[in-house]
Amino acid sequence: MDRIKLGRKAEEAAAEYIIEQGYIILERNCRFHEGEIDIIAEHQGELVFIEVRSRQSSVHGYPQETVNYKKQQKLKRLANHYLKLKRAWNRNCRFDVIGILFDEEGRIMSLELISNAF
Repeated sequence: MDRIKLGRKAEEAAAEYIIEQGYIILERNCRFHEGEIDIIAEHQGELVFIEVRSRQSSVHGYPQETVNYKKQQKLKRLANHYLKLKRAWNRNCRFDVIGILFDEEGRIMSLELISNAF
């Protein structure tokens, strides 16, 4: 499965999973000049910025481990753009990460939601 299809499949699976967990999705693939926020949702009164990561093998680590310091800083800048755009500075916010590991046939082997990841 190519990277684009895998990414789309991961975002669909993540969206379905968080809805089951009581999240309300506000936006998906929210794009800014600097990048994109995969999912923006509300959960338990908080605005949640969600990064979805996926891989077809854990040989080089799990997908959620790829959200390094540099990526975290970028997501924080994008979230600030969103808050400014929506004039939502007074909202409690957090960052969640969802890591999805697929097998070679594209079936989900594991899905991990890390709430308040950074």
